Amino acid sequence: MKILLADDSRTNQMLIRAYSEEAGHQVEVVDDGQQAVDAFEKDRPDLVIMDVNMPVKNGIDATKDIRKLTSLDNDWVPIIFLSGMSESDDIVLGLDAGGDDYLSKPIDARVLAAKLRAMGRISDMRHELSKLNRELKLISVKDGLTGLANRRHFDEVMEKELKRSVRTKTELSLILCDIDQFKLYNDNYGHQGGDDCLKSVAGALINVSNRSGDLAARYGGEEFAFILPETDLQGAKIIAESIRKAVESLAIPHEKSSVGTYVTLSCGVNSILPQQEQDIAVITRELIEVADQNLYKAKEAGRNQVVG
Repeated sequence: MKILLADDSRTNQMLIRAYSEEAGHQVEVVDDGQQAVDAFEKDRPDLVIMDVNMPVKNGIDATKDIRKLTSLDNDWVPIIFLSGMSESDDIVLGLDAGGDDYLSKPIDARVLAAKLRAMGRISDMRHELSKLNRELKLISVKDGLTGLANRRHFDEVMEKELKRSVRTKTELSLILCDIDQFKLYNDNYGHQGGDDCLKSVAGALINVSNRSGDLAARYGGEEFAFILPETDLQGAKIIAESIRKAVESLAIPHEKSSVGTYVTLSCGVNSILPQQEQDIAVITRELIEVADQNLYKAKEAGRNQVVG
C-alpha cells in the first residue's frame, strides 16, 4: 500500500514511517498541507495520513482540496487524521472536511498497525472496484459483436471532437461505410455467416484506423463510421479508399453480390470546419447527413467505391 504522510513533526514522521515500512508499506513524507495536495495529485496514494495543524496549509484545507481531486474521477482515497486527545473540535472538522478516521497522538504502534490493516482491506476493495468499473466502462462503449465502438460512444466522441475542432480551428472528417448487399449475404449464408462477415470486416477496419485520435465504430447493422479529427476531405478520402481496399482484399466470398465475387464496401465522406457560433447538434447533423448522402451516391454509382 502506498501511504502519503503529511506531518511537520520529525518524531511522528520517523515513528509512522518506521511502523508502516515494517508492515511492508511504501511511505512518502511531506511537511505541510500544500505539499500533501501536490504529492497526491502527482502520484495517487492508497492512503493519506494527515496532521491537522501544519504550516502553509493545514490538514483540514488540504483534505478539502484532495476531496475536490477525488470527486473528479470518483476515486475515493481514505484519509486518517492525526490529532491530540484534547483536540476533539479538530477531529470533527477533519471528518466533516472529508476525513475517514483519526489517530490520536502520541502514536500507539498497535493502534496504527490495526488501522493500516483496515485501510489495506479498503485499498484492496477500492482497486478491485476500480478494475471492475474500467471493465464495465469498456463494455459500455464497445459493440458486443465487432469490438468496435458502439453507437453511443460514437455520439459521445463526435460531440467531444467537434467541440475540440471549434477550439483548435481544425477540420473534422467523417466516413460512413456500408457492406454492399449485406441482406443478400445474410440470406445466403445465414445469420452466423453474417456475424462472421461483420467481425472480419471490423478487424480490417481496425487495422486501417491506426491513428490514436481516430475512432472506428459500428454505426448500424452493417454500417460503420470513422471519426477523423484534424483531417481534411482529401485526407479522409485517402483513408476511406484504404478501408475499401482492405475489405475487398479479405476476399470473403459473396456469390449473390452483383458487384463482384467478394464482399465489398461503399463509403461516403464529408469534412467540416465548424465555427464558434454554430450549434454542435446542428453541425453534427449536417456532417452526418452529407456523409450519408455521399454513401447513397456511392451505392447508386455501382457500389464498391468512395464518394466525397
